[in-house]
Amino acid sequence: MAYIDFLTPLHRKTKRDYLARVNEFPKAEASQVAKQFGRDYWDGNRKYGYGGYHYDGRWHTVAEAIIQHYSLKPNNSILDVGCGKGFLLYEFTQILPGINVCGVDISEYAIENAKPEVKASLHVGNASCLPFKDNSFDFVISLNTLHNLHCYDLNCAIREIERVGTKDKYIVTESYRNEIEKSNLLYWQLTCESFYTPEEWKWWFDNCQYKGDYSFIYFE
Repeated sequence: MAYIDFLTPLHRKTKRDYLARVNEFPKAEASQVAKQFGRDYWDGNRKYGYGGYHYDGRWHTVAEAIIQHYSLKPNNSILDVGCGKGFLLYEFTQILPGINVCGVDISEYAIENAKPEVKASLHVGNASCLPFKDNSFDFVISLNTLHNLHCYDLNCAIREIERVGTKDKYIVTESYRNEIEKSNLLYWQLTCESFYTPEEWKWWFDNCQYKGDYSFIYFE
């Protein structure tokens, strides 16, 4: 298990006004809407989530780095737990033609409005109970998803990721290292249920017998 960061450069490209996020609109109301993971969350007003989550190629460099690091091959199989609209999986197929991709997301809206090229490979499902046999995938990834789960589902989800993967896995969650980052995370997030420091996340990984790699997103 190793700390490998593929996402921070992409994360830092978005400018965030944390105080505006928490002051301009009732946070509780925004969270209630966001946690439905419907149109408002993905493609509605920014106060409810992404403010329009459209393909723009931003995940291409992330996919390239992951492919290079894990030496992925065209005949490999990849599962994305919390795949959203499948943009990252699409990039894998463009860089490695012939690779087998599969995605699971809790959002029916995201799957219905997924990238057409990979839509048939995406499924509505819960991370805590993956509908796949043991050792089904060569590589399992979950980016910015698991912090949206309550602790009892988080426990199951991490174990499920370990169960369905044969070799490499990679998890990214939101975290905080100090009180400033904790406050920024609380101000910015809309859907988080699990708020943990890096040390606490590592405890979860060890407790769930997770053997894959990981990294964290910090709101600096």
